[in-house]
Amino acid sequence: MLTANTDSFWLRIIYIVSVIISGAIAFLILGPRPVRIEGSLDVSFLPILNASLNGVTTVLLIVGYSLIRQKKRQQHKNVMLSAFGTSTAFLISYVIYHWFKSGPKLYTGDWTTLYYFILISHILLAAIIVPLALITLYRGWNNHIGKHRRIARITLPLWLYVSVTGVIIYFMLY
Repeated sequence: MLTANTDSFWLRIIYIVSVIISGAIAFLILGPRPVRIEGSLDVSFLPILNASLNGVTTVLLIVGYSLIRQKKRQQHKNVMLSAFGTSTAFLISYVIYHWFKSGPKLYTGDWTTLYYFILISHILLAAIIVPLALITLYRGWNNHIGKHRRIARITLPLWLYVSVTGVIIYFMLY
């Protein structure tokens, strides 16, 4: 059984890691790059990979939710760990793409207001989902079922929103 001090320690680690991840992503997208880094690696295939990873994450989250409703706890854990894995793969691919491509792609469609609403809400919730997903994973991993269930009720809809809107943003841009 984990003590309150151990729990507090890991929650602080999760918050620190979350801030570092969000800060690193913001810097990699908006910050300066070394000379001649842009275009030095062909990353043109990564947007479709990223959208695919978001789509797979969406399906895994829905399946994981369905499994826990059926009280299939071990299968739920496996599927949710897979969803966390596809989200992590997305994050790595996203960072690589934006490091080797200068800045975000500009939207040129007819639905500008809708696009920016989706994009801004997606970005804000993506930053929030990092610590939420890590805390939810941590509590589930350590069998803090009551605490896991309480935070999962918040994490799941937000994570679904982020993964679905990631796919929508791809289709609006490409």
